[in-house]
Amino acid sequence: MDWILTPEGWIAFATLLALEIVLGIDNIIFISILTNKLPQEKQGKARQIGLLLALLMRLGLLLSLSWMMKLTYTLFAVGEQKVSGRDLILLIGGLFLIYKSVKEIHEKVENAHNQETDSPTKALFSTIILQIVIIDVVFSLDSVITAVGMVDDIGVMISAVVVSMVVMLLLAKGIGDFVNEHPAVKVLALSFLIMIGVSLIAHGLHFHIPKGYIYFSLAFAVAVEFLNITTQTRKDKAKG
Repeated sequence: MDWILTPEGWIAFATLLALEIVLGIDNIIFISILTNKLPQEKQGKARQIGLLLALLMRLGLLLSLSWMMKLTYTLFAVGEQKVSGRDLILLIGGLFLIYKSVKEIHEKVENAHNQETDSPTKALFSTIILQIVIIDVVFSLDSVITAVGMVDDIGVMISAVVVSMVVMLLLAKGIGDFVNEHPAVKVLALSFLIMIGVSLIAHGLHFHIPKGYIYFSLAFAVAVEFLNITTQTRKDKAKG
């Protein structure tokens, strides 16, 4: 923990913390959308379990860096394309994320006229947790790879990951409620997850898409939708 005594250590911690929080937004959105399928009284518990599992996975990967680095070894090749364990995880995770997001958009848009569809369904708690675990593995791997690429001190990595997960735990309910209360925002969030899925697949194929472009697109779309919501609220008040 010598980094605590140096300005460089704190700069590295603050930079990594900010990045980990930003990277955690997609995790929160996915967990919130999934847990919305559960009865109201179980949603908070599922969110907490999902984020705690994400924290444990990140810490486990950080504490087993030697094993994680083996995931970069080539398992097989398809033509000139070499495929490692990490690539497989990113490819499968990206495909799963796209599949789930498209499925959710279909249910939201195609069945919008059915009131029962808009309410949380009686999904199995264990099924939702299993899906959260699957995507947590992908997001955790992406998060840890980012941390390893930015910082050399394991203490800085662990501290930033733990603090970022605490922040996400505090923000999860607010973000989840906002996304679920506004159908248009939910569709935007699902579209964002599709973009993340494409990014993961591209990463698995060794083609890097700067995530800044993706997050900027999301921020711009949400800002436009926020203006729409504000305008509609004012109109409703004027009519009332």
